[in-house]
Amino acid sequence: MNARTFYDLMKSTHESFTYIAGPCAVESEDQVLSTAAFLSSLGIPILRGGAFKPRTSPDTFQGMGEAGLKLLARAREETGMLVVTEAMDVDHLELVSQYADIIQIGSRNSQNFELLKRVGRIDKPVLLKRGFGNTLDEFVNSARYVSNEGNQRIILVERGIRTFEQSTRFTLDISAVPVLRERVGFPVIVDPSHPAGKARYVKPLSMAATAAGASGLMIEVHPEPSKAKSDSEQQLNFKQFEELKNEVDVILNATGRTILRFQEA
Repeated sequence: MNARTFYDLMKSTHESFTYIAGPCAVESEDQVLSTAAFLSSLGIPILRGGAFKPRTSPDTFQGMGEAGLKLLARAREETGMLVVTEAMDVDHLELVSQYADIIQIGSRNSQNFELLKRVGRIDKPVLLKRGFGNTLDEFVNSARYVSNEGNQRIILVERGIRTFEQSTRFTLDISAVPVLRERVGFPVIVDPSHPAGKARYVKPLSMAATAAGASGLMIEVHPEPSKAKSDSEQQLNFKQFEELKNEVDVILNATGRTILRFQEA
């Protein structure tokens, strides 16, 4: 599967929808390969997983680095899925681009303008997350830093913003979906895992995002969330994810949306 071809399919197919799923962080061979096997059996086209993990505390798990990238590449070989993983800085960008089909720029780097310009010169799709303190104007301008360098294959991700509300980890800005769809020509997807902060909130946020017109969902999935080295409370187990997908698919089918599977490209 070619990531550029798949992106073009995402953008050109009327009302298409894409699932992106996988663990918050790459932790072991068994964890990554079992997750990829499960997701590919459901037709999920894109595997997510962090090899480098920018964490709030320096004392927490920081990722496996290149060893994690190699595990993601092996999962791609075994399943045919595309791989998206984060480049934390300019120094990591070349290494990540050797392994990733889609390069993620995380929330903390949404205004790292030098990194945005550099990734704009790479011929791979870019998944750009909204900064948790960014307005939509700032988010759109971040995307322009990428596109102005020549890379027009951008996926925008609403992943929640920081507000005074503390019931959830972040506040999911559902209004960002229709506003961004009106303002830009890029696919707009939603990450419900980070604003939820709790696994039980991920499904209702996913359904709301889908009904609002999101072009896809990016969801954290782990074989045993309680044992995860990061974001354990918000990751779904396999059964929970399959239940979520079944319910979201009902909305998609009822509204005539096209669900892209990894066999499509």
